[in-house]
Amino acid sequence: MSQDTMNATLTVAVPAAKLFAALADPATHASIDGTGWVREPVDRAPLTEAGQVFRMNMHHDNHPDGDYRTANQIQVFEPPHAIGWRTGTEGDDGELRFGGWWWRYDLVPLDESKTEVTLTYDWSAVPQPIRQRIQFPPFGPEHLIDSLRHLADLVS
Repeated sequence: MSQDTMNATLTVAVPAAKLFAALADPATHASIDGTGWVREPVDRAPLTEAGQVFRMNMHHDNHPDGDYRTANQIQVFEPPHAIGWRTGTEGDDGELRFGGWWWRYDLVPLDESKTEVTLTYDWSAVPQPIRQRIQFPPFGPEHLIDSLRHLADLVS
């Protein structure tokens, strides 16, 4: 873990394309999430390109509302090697606002049936006013390896 990023890596006995397909399906994200905060997708369409926005219903006991919704915008879409998104909110006016943190999965095929998966969480662009309200990272590094294990279980 560096000052503003953390990552975890796991080798999974599944082809990269199968892992990528699971990551590109918002309906799987609640099963993959290691914190239990992700509840269900608002947008169920498969992720297909950079710039695409998908929304998720979330819950966190320490969130002011408990239940909330995120708006995530795909920043990296390189099947079957990488997928990543930045997370934010959508205002009542439809405007997207991003907090400065993002998620990225990098998949490296080791052979036809094994893939090394690295999950990165980066909060380096979070502005100081948000850092004063929210502790970063908002979870420990075990969340990332838990997420990778959930992904492996889901596709195995």
